[in-house]
Amino acid sequence: MADWTADSNEALTLSLVRSKLDKDSLAEGKSYEDFHPTFTYPIYGDDEKIYGYKDLVIDLRFTSGSLTQYLNVQYSEKLATSSTVDDVEGTLAKFIPPGYYTDEEAFGKCVEEDATTFKPYGELIYSYTKPSPVKGKGRGVSRAARAAKDVVYEVYHTTWDTPGFREYHRKMQLFILLYIEAGSFINEEEDPWEFVVLYEKQKRPGSDVPTYHFVGYSSLYSFYHFPEKTRLRLSQFVILPPYQKQGLGSQLYKAIYQYVLSKPSVAELTVEDPAEAFEDLRDKNDMEMLQSHRQFIDEAYGSSQSAGGRVGGIGRAGRSGRGGAAQTKGKLGPPADKVWVEKWRKDLKIAGRQFQRLIEMIILLRLDPHDARALKAYRLQVKERLYRFNFEVLVHLDKQERLDKLEETFQSVCDDYARILGHLRQ
Repeated sequence: MADWTADSNEALTLSLVRSKLDKDSLAEGKSYEDFHPTFTYPIYGDDEKIYGYKDLVIDLRFTSGSLTQYLNVQYSEKLATSSTVDDVEGTLAKFIPPGYYTDEEAFGKCVEEDATTFKPYGELIYSYTKPSPVKGKGRGVSRAARAAKDVVYEVYHTTWDTPGFREYHRKMQLFILLYIEAGSFINEEEDPWEFVVLYEKQKRPGSDVPTYHFVGYSSLYSFYHFPEKTRLRLSQFVILPPYQKQGLGSQLYKAIYQYVLSKPSVAELTVEDPAEAFEDLRDKNDMEMLQSHRQFIDEAYGSSQSAGGRVGGIGRAGRSGRGGAAQTKGKLGPPADKVWVEKWRKDLKIAGRQFQRLIEMIILLRLDPHDARALKAYRLQVKERLYRFNFEVLVHLDKQERLDKLEETFQSVCDDYARILGHLRQ
């Protein structure tokens, strides 16, 4: 049967199809077609194999804006015995809306029409411009000409109440199954869902008519937060492969965070069971936000009254330097001022465990490795959080095992913080 077995991840080929004019204006080598999913087990089974075909290609295309779909299954040979042959199209059709195109010419006409008629659903909440690369120093190229080649990315906020969005969501939700491990479709009958969708916005050559191209999206679920606010939980987050490794995931996360900050009714942003890659993205952006927040940093490290000493009361800071006045002690300690930390956590609307981790990383940035008192205070602060977080496991261990496990976890956490902070310095 090996000759008649296909890997469903390799067989399924995805394309975000642009109009001919838009495709011709792309930079050399740039393409948004012929990429593959990471997972297909929700569709074709845990072993991600399809039986009964040779040279199988599942051609699934989307118009780049409206995500209207075209599906075509091709193969060189098919087994005659129907009992061992998988129904490739029928199986996939259960996961996409009915009415998809099977006629390539008709789909091509839809692509051309879609290019100028599709507009994003919902309310524009965030915009980001990525300057176009200019060879050399750009001599001879006017500012207006360079600006015309800049790429604009826009984020739109929607709910189930947004006209037409429910149908649009049924097209884009397939990407959750294909790119998020253990991802699943959400229940349309649950009202509290909110969505943020990221698009690339391009001007057509020789025209002011914008075209919009789907990049990725995130879904958010609203919970009650005592006494009179709500908590938003980030549930799903996906950027499609042709747009990855360009910083667009960070832009989408920033859009979500700024949206949360702008809503007085929202108490905080939480994340549901984040993957490791998303945790890194979140840590990086949260740390950059904190480091650029002047008031937070001033209070965290303290304001210096002399040229001597270390910043923030860590190490020799907080004591008088030779010939200088004492430095104002910062709130980070260590240990950090818990009341101050909680005040800032609420103001910045960051979930408790995440903000505690950020505080620990901020402290580590300027922790004097030669100051035994500061190192001990920092170690106790981190271990206290770890003990509380892992209490149900640790409480069943004897004292020495518990201490050993805490120390092992502490060292692992410090190593991970060093890795994250290393990325920030790059």
